Order: sequence, then C-alpha cells, then structure tokens
Amino acid sequence: MIPEYWHTFITENKMIGCDFEISEDDDLSELGADLKILSIEQCVSEATECHPGIEAFKKNYVPVAMCLAGSGDYYFIRNTDGAKGALYRIYHDAVNGENINENGIDKVLNSYASLL
Repeated sequence: MIPEYWHTFITENKMIGCDFEISEDDDLSELGADLKILSIEQCVSEATECHPGIEAFKKNYVPVAMCLAGSGDYYFIRNTDGAKGALYRIYHDAVNGENINENGIDKVLNSYASLL
C-alpha cells in the first residue's frame, strides 16, 4: 500500500514524526506549509479510514504527512509519480461523494526529497 521508496526515504532519513516548514516562496501553491511526517501505520489509517484519504488513494495518492497549522488537510505523494515525485496538499473539503474535486489538490513541491 505504501510505496517502498517512500518507506525507505523516511526511515533512512529518520523523518517519521518530524516537522517541516515550507515557506510561501518555496511552496508551489504559495500558501506555505507546516507539516508532520506520518508513520507507516498512520499513512495506512488515513488511506483506509478517513476522508479525503480514502478517495485520494483510489486516485493513486498516498497520505504521508499531516498539517500542523490546524487546517486538517493532509499531504500526499502519488504512486504514479514514482520515487522523489511531487508532494501534494489535498484539502479536506475537496471530497464530493466518492470523488475529489481536482481544484482541491495543490502541488506543494516538485520533489518530496526537497524536504531535506
């Protein structure tokens, strides 16, 4: 369920539970971000038990981090992007039934590896 490349990236870099800030200048959506990397168990829980995680996972997005700014939004990688792909924010209110409004998905970083 969780790509091996993501698991390797966060474990080798000891990132699980770590907080990261992305400035408005570095965030492609220009909002800035304050996020915490999820454990593998939290990733699975968000993808199988929560919204928009369930709907996002159906579209190949994998939850990897939570917002620390209080928005309730989660951050995702996309299986189809492969190793060192983009980091996305999917707004919690982007879900409409079983679909996600594409306008509710922002690319935050071109490569999640730039978190380092």
